[in-house]
Amino acid sequence: MIVGVPTEVKTDEFRVGMRPVGAEMLAREGHVVLVQSGAGLGSGFEDAQYVAAGAQIVPDAASIWSRADLVVKVKEPQPVEIPQMRQDQVVFTYFHFAADRELTVGCLERKSICVAYETLTDDRGSLPLLTPMSEVAGKLSVQEGAKFLERPFGGKGVLLGGVPGVSPGHVLILGGGVVGTCAAWMAAGLGADVVIMDISLDRLRRLDEFMPANVTTVYSDPQAIRERLHWADLVIGAVLVPGAKAPRLIRREDLRHMQPGSVIVDVAIDQGGCVETAKVTTHRNPVYTVDGVVHYCVGNMPGAVARTSTIALTNATLPWALRIARHGCDRLARTDAHFANAINADRGRLTNLPVAEAHGLEFEPLYA
Repeated sequence: MIVGVPTEVKTDEFRVGMRPVGAEMLAREGHVVLVQSGAGLGSGFEDAQYVAAGAQIVPDAASIWSRADLVVKVKEPQPVEIPQMRQDQVVFTYFHFAADRELTVGCLERKSICVAYETLTDDRGSLPLLTPMSEVAGKLSVQEGAKFLERPFGGKGVLLGGVPGVSPGHVLILGGGVVGTCAAWMAAGLGADVVIMDISLDRLRRLDEFMPANVTTVYSDPQAIRERLHWADLVIGAVLVPGAKAPRLIRREDLRHMQPGSVIVDVAIDQGGCVETAKVTTHRNPVYTVDGVVHYCVGNMPGAVARTSTIALTNATLPWALRIARHGCDRLARTDAHFANAINADRGRLTNLPVAEAHGLEFEPLYA
C-alpha cells in the first residue's frame, strides 16, 4: 500500500500524522511511505529523519493526495484538501463531522473512505485515539485559562493557586470524562478550588475516590451550572457525546451570572462547542470577549504543544495505520467492530448515525 503523510494546513497546526518511526515500521512491511517535505518540522522531525527511516520525501501535497492509497493526517481535511481526495482513498484523521456540514457533504461527494480517530472504540467503551489529545487538551485548558485570567490579557487578574492570605481561584469544569479529569488534576495541582460536574453519578463516585481534597464533584443540571457561574473564575467546557454535536450547557443569557474578566475555555469547540457564544478561534487570535467574559475556543488546542501531542497521538494511531495497510479497510472493518465504528463515511455513504442526525442527512449502516 502507498501511505501518504501531508503537511497539515489548518491555521497554526504544527502536528504531523506520523513520526519517522512509523515510516520505518511501514517500510519494513513493504509499504511505500510518502511524506511531504517539511511535514514534521513543526513537531521537531526533519525530512532527513524520514528518509533514514525509509520514507520518500515529495515536494507538495498534490503528490500525496494523487498517489496515496491511505492518507494519515491529524486534522480534518481543509477546503483546499477536500477536492484532492479520491474515490476509494482511505483518509485516517480526526474529522469531527457533526460540527461541520460542509465538510461532511464534501467528503461524501469525493466518495473517499473517512476513518475518524474520534469514533474508534475499544473493549472498555473508550475512544483510544481521542484519549491522548483529550488528555493534552484537558491539561492545556487550565494552562491557557490561567494565562488569560491575567489582567494584560483581559482577565480579572486572578492567580489560580492564590498565595497565603489570599483565596485561590475557582475553576468550574463541565464534564467528568478524560478532558475534565485531566483539567481537574491540573487545576487542583495549581492549588485552585475546583468543582467538576457530570450527569453520570457513577462517574462522579469514581472521581470522588481519587481526586484531591480541593476538588468537589457536583451533579450537572442547568440550575446547578447557573448557581456556580458567579463563583467561577475559569469555566472549562469538557463535555463529549461521541461523534455528535456537543450539548449547549451555557446559554448567552447565562453569561450575566459571570463576573467581568472571567474566562471560558470551550474544549468541546471541535464538536460545535458547549457554550452558545462559542465560535472557533485560532492560536494566533485565541480569545474574544462577550458580555465581559473572555472566551478561548481554539479548535486545535493540542497543536500548540505539537511535539508532545504528535508523540502522544501517534503512539495510539500507528498500530491502526499498520493494520489498515496490512489488511485494507474493508477486511479490517468486517473483522473488527471497533474499527468499523471509526468509518464515518464509506464511498459516498454516511455511516455514522449521530453525524447524520446532526445534519439531517441520510444514514446508511456500514453493513446492513
